[in-house]
Amino acid sequence: MTLFLLLALVSAIVTFALSIVVYKLSHKYHLYPKIRERDVHTRPTPRLGGIAMFLGILVAFGVAYLISAPFAPLRLVFANPQQILAILGAALLIVLVGVADDIWDLDWMTKLAGQFIAAGLVAWQGVQIYSLPIGGLTLWSGRTSIVVTVVAIVVVMNMINFIDGLDGLVTGVALIANGVFFLYSYLLVRDTSPTNYFNLASLIAAILVGACVGFLPLNWHPAKMFMGDAGALLVGLLMATSAIAITGQIDLTAINRSQLFPAFIPILLPVAIMIIPLLDFGLAVIRRVHAGKSPFSADRKHLHHRLLDMGHSHLHAVLIFYGWTAAAAIGCLLYYILPVYFRLPTWYATIFLVTSLLICTIVTLAPLGRRKTGEWLSQSAPAQLAVLDELDPLDEAAEAQPAPAPAAAAAAAAPAPSEPHTTRATATAAAPAEENV
Repeated sequence: MTLFLLLALVSAIVTFALSIVVYKLSHKYHLYPKIRERDVHTRPTPRLGGIAMFLGILVAFGVAYLISAPFAPLRLVFANPQQILAILGAALLIVLVGVADDIWDLDWMTKLAGQFIAAGLVAWQGVQIYSLPIGGLTLWSGRTSIVVTVVAIVVVMNMINFIDGLDGLVTGVALIANGVFFLYSYLLVRDTSPTNYFNLASLIAAILVGACVGFLPLNWHPAKMFMGDAGALLVGLLMATSAIAITGQIDLTAINRSQLFPAFIPILLPVAIMIIPLLDFGLAVIRRVHAGKSPFSADRKHLHHRLLDMGHSHLHAVLIFYGWTAAAAIGCLLYYILPVYFRLPTWYATIFLVTSLLICTIVTLAPLGRRKTGEWLSQSAPAQLAVLDELDPLDEAAEAQPAPAPAAAAAAAAPAPSEPHTTRATATAAAPAEENV
């Protein structure tokens, strides 16, 4: 565990340092695109954070290789270097495609072709979905396994890329999801293979967590820099690869029948940690295909856009995504931890999952409740004022009092003369009277 944390720290430090360098170079050479109609931010912002993340991940893998000689368990991870080289080569390819798209805005066919090539490189070198946790049986042939693996990696890459629309959204979601997945993969491998608790899935997850930690300070709202397509596709590639790698490195038959449900966590947990990206991706594809557009055509109807339209602030929308991801991921992880380590029934995990999802639902829909309350108050206010007008006793007394005559009203409206003028006018009027007498 300590060695994994050390490699995550290396990835975080290098990513953070290089993010600052990329940020300064991007502003110096104006390496940022114009603001698009679907963008939420209001000022041009660099999108090349994926370069810093890739270099941080690359350095962390290099450090892991250098220190693998004195550490026998870590040496087992590099026993098949072709797999790691294929993963890093695919990461380099996807970063190049993403950077080109961030600068020149490639068409979706070119991006998709690059994604398939990168996923094919990973599957070609043996990181594949060989089996499902159903008695440890292989459910398909080698060719079918490659096809399923490639499709799964491409789908996950696009799922992560689709939700990359708010400051810190993908970075935080990936941090939470990979942190939970790292803990699960580490514990599961240690339980099933006590002598081989270092594995490729945990290594990828730990290094990716470090890269997200290092990049988050510059990506937090208001963001100084975005990870861009290069970073989002890189995160999706490594998340999918780590989840697939766990299926080929764990002896699922070693899990006894009392742990039958936890045996399905390799399938359930990746789905749980990516439930929000999966939902957003599915809705986007259905929406665009139904409108006769390409599934990869951009629009402003993603889930994060809808949260903003509901009335959530930028920060609140991001935190809501974090909450949903944490609730689903931790709830799913508890199905494995509670019965294995604490001898507790799984319904404790069910209570936590249902309660946390209910809280997330209430927080998500809170603006709608406030809006309904405001509409009800605005509609009921005129009626309440009308009732008050009818019952106002001062108005009734004013209506009952007869109206004054016009002359009296004019006299009452005339200003009262001052005291000296009144004395002088009285004396003048009295003098003629005395003369007449």
